[in-house]
Amino acid sequence: MGNPFSVRIQVRGYELDRQGHLNQAVYMQYAEHARWQFLQAAGFTPDVLGEAGIGPVLLKATVRFQRELRAGDEVDVGCTISGGQGKLVELMQRFHTPDGIPVARIDSVIGLLDLTTRRLLPDPRATLHELATRPDVLSVSTPERAG
Repeated sequence: MGNPFSVRIQVRGYELDRQGHLNQAVYMQYAEHARWQFLQAAGFTPDVLGEAGIGPVLLKATVRFQRELRAGDEVDVGCTISGGQGKLVELMQRFHTPDGIPVARIDSVIGLLDLTTRRLLPDPRATLHELATRPDVLSVSTPERAG
């Protein structure tokens, strides 16, 4: 199953490591960019989040690299809510070439931080759906096993 939301990014030469492929740390930057685009597509602009007094926080991320990317390559970075319970939301981010070849996968756990109390909200999924102008972007999928 493909991701319902994705962002296409072109690899830039200055993001490469000594082996000539995308530096491992840059995958996390691409994932962060895609997560913010995902939130904004659902209606969570920085202003909306600020007015609500909340901010997303990354609590855990696991990366599985599957194929190298080189300068000039394009990669589609998806973002899907794959589960979670209580204070936690699980996100799955798949990296694919434009023709569908898997490149990497990042499984993350995020929470929504109350910016006043500095505590995680008790039910972030409900808050996300309540505040979203496009809740369909946030549709929850069943996580697939890494293959």
